[in-house]
Amino acid sequence: MRSFHCTHCQHLVFFENVRCLNCDHALAYLPDQRVMAALQKGPDELWRVEGQGGAEQSYHLCVNYERESICNWAVPASEPETLCTSCRLTRVIPNLANPDNKAAWYRLELAKRRLIYTLLDLELPLVRKREANDTGLAFEFLEDPTSGDRNRVLTGHDNGLITINIAEADDVRREQQRQQQHEPYRTLLGHFRHEIGHYYWDRLIPGSSREDEFRKLFGDERTDYSQALARHYASGPPAGWENDFISAYATSHPWEDWAETWAHFLHMTDALETAGAAGMSLRPARADEPSMATPPAPLVPARPTFDRMIADWIPLTYVLNNLNRGLGLPDGYPFVLSSPVIAKLRFIYDTIGTLDKSRAIPAAGQPRAA
Repeated sequence: MRSFHCTHCQHLVFFENVRCLNCDHALAYLPDQRVMAALQKGPDELWRVEGQGGAEQSYHLCVNYERESICNWAVPASEPETLCTSCRLTRVIPNLANPDNKAAWYRLELAKRRLIYTLLDLELPLVRKREANDTGLAFEFLEDPTSGDRNRVLTGHDNGLITINIAEADDVRREQQRQQQHEPYRTLLGHFRHEIGHYYWDRLIPGSSREDEFRKLFGDERTDYSQALARHYASGPPAGWENDFISAYATSHPWEDWAETWAHFLHMTDALETAGAAGMSLRPARADEPSMATPPAPLVPARPTFDRMIADWIPLTYVLNNLNRGLGLPDGYPFVLSSPVIAKLRFIYDTIGTLDKSRAIPAAGQPRAA
């Protein structure tokens, strides 16, 4: 995440802000300009940027911003859409008859906007199912019915439809699940990054020139998925899995290995951009301690090389974990990057970098549910 400043007064603001605390202007994120803009409403009921960009372009607020206080993005007035780039991907929202669900909806959309921000910066294709049913993307935020576990909503992906159980927006329930599943790390944003990984596997790998290399690194995805998951839940990960996989769940099937590694790549991308935008560097007193020059930022127009990403990532996570321990918190980064995992991350980096942005998205791959 890059650093943002109010376009009117240049005061530091954050991605989630809706008002500048310095000049009191309304704020909105403009995906087309990649800025957090101070907006002023005109007599025509449209909003114009104060400061950078001036009145050259007018906007309307996302409906979920103006009416629901769920969003903080704006839409160019020239577009016919009433929902922003992120909100228009949501096909089903939580049942608002339950007053607690609006808070869950807010947290879900907040995490999704961070995901969409990164995908836009990486220039990955984003197409709604309404526009391309076979290859498009949609989100549904559902809650468990009262009829018991047999009908529980499963967070997962199926041919471009990403379903998130809204219980994941509850910190307490999510932590309970993390402990029950013996996971070192479980976040709402992490779910979004994992499930979008399944979507982009369908879009980018099957039938492409990268299919054979994928199978060399991740395994043969034609292995029966249901049987592989059943085996994983019955027996757990193999001994020594840390030598080849980013997580225990990644051992269950090549699709899950890709999705877990994809999510990890997005974690790295976001955190390194934040460190770079903040001008962070490490200059230890001893030469044998981790050091880091300020990472390149922002992602656009030029990405850092993969080798530079890895070189910056190790010292950044060293500091992150030590800061957390000093605050009495668990490690913020409870992972180890082995050589095989780094090779998989490099494959994802190269897949994104070699994507022909002018080419139509390939046909959908085989659907799955987790």
